[in-house]
Amino acid sequence: MLDIKTRFTDLAHRLQHQRAMARSLSKGGAVAHCAPAELADPGAGSDGPPLVDAELVQLHVRVIALENLVIAMLATQSDQQLDFAREMANYIAPRPGFTPHSLTVRAAAEMNSLLERAARFRRGPPSPSAADTDIARRDL
Repeated sequence: MLDIKTRFTDLAHRLQHQRAMARSLSKGGAVAHCAPAELADPGAGSDGPPLVDAELVQLHVRVIALENLVIAMLATQSDQQLDFAREMANYIAPRPGFTPHSLTVRAAAEMNSLLERAARFRRGPPSPSAADTDIARRDL
């Protein structure tokens, strides 16, 4: 087994590294050699250091890639499946009598945006308008 000695000046980084190594050495990624008290308390927040700019950029890139994959998959779905996705977006939108939560409102709007962007691919490229055709003829 490869044993890499790391030098951490920060206790939080060292503990995070030890937990990660324990997970990688155990079966299925389960946390090994940790007592339940050592695991993060859901109410206490993150036990690791905050994300650095490079990690946030990487997450942003991944979200963009996933959005584009979702658009590609939605563009090939049946009308019935797209209607179901629209219903789901409406379902998570605030219902009458409930206080709207900004994240819920934004999530529903983002779902509808993905569906609209996928619809552009379903229709295909826009056909040239009469003005575009006239310009193309003049260029010949």
